[in-house]
Amino acid sequence: MLLNLLKSMRPVQWLKNLLVFAGLVFAKELGDPGKVALALQAFVVFCLISSAVYLLNDILDRERDRLHPLKRMRPLASGALGPAACLAAALAAVAGAFCWGFFLGLEFMLVGAGYLVLNLLYSWRLKQVVIIDVMALSLGFVLRVLAGTLVIGVYTSPWLLLCTFLLSLFLGFGKRRHELVLLEEEAPEHRDVLVHYSPYFLDQMISIVTTSTLLCYILYTLSPETVRYVGGYSLLYSVPFVMYGIFRYLYLIHRHSGGGDPTQLVLTDRSLLISVACWFACALAVLY
Repeated sequence: MLLNLLKSMRPVQWLKNLLVFAGLVFAKELGDPGKVALALQAFVVFCLISSAVYLLNDILDRERDRLHPLKRMRPLASGALGPAACLAAALAAVAGAFCWGFFLGLEFMLVGAGYLVLNLLYSWRLKQVVIIDVMALSLGFVLRVLAGTLVIGVYTSPWLLLCTFLLSLFLGFGKRRHELVLLEEEAPEHRDVLVHYSPYFLDQMISIVTTSTLLCYILYTLSPETVRYVGGYSLLYSVPFVMYGIFRYLYLIHRHSGGGDPTQLVLTDRSLLISVACWFACALAVLY
């Protein structure tokens, strides 16, 4: 049962919580052991909260998940794990996260609570509202970044939050497109909101968000605030890696029906992984 519980907590998806380190990196505080320790604790807290959300989602969606060609293998949908055990684990994770989070600061925990409430609202209602469903998920990524800056007490750059939000929208609409293509006529049976989407509409949304994301990042590298902060325009050299990463992701969505699980796609596609690693190395070289 413990192994099935761990699987239901989606440890692979904990990689999304690495966004709490964004403030630490871009504030050039990686050399401060105290702040690194705070960011690590914030990461653990968000892993607990996100795991609780995954467990609750599995309880609510277990009937629909049984209709999905991939999600039907999840422990709860397959019957390998009972809903009572999932609920107990979710409540324990939330209790642990809040107890730990309050020691990290009230502002941090308020953001963590906001993240939990947002996800509960998403599971209850927002996931059934077209466009709002993807925007709500994207806001969750922004809250991770915001929590990471608050816990170490550094300035929260609006550019960082905006780039995070736009990139999350890009990934979210790509995921919806993958679900439509994979499930075809059965898509609305798995997720009600999919009846309001079409591949053409999602392609239009993806096109708009792709352009917005790239322009936002380029403007960020050229903004006077960034130029003063890094001492020049050298962050502009990271733009090609961002462009390639987004274009590669689009290629995988359209030519290989990817995008269903952005985290898994990044980890399994060598070219995409290399582009992310090169961008990160370039950013570190410029900042430090």
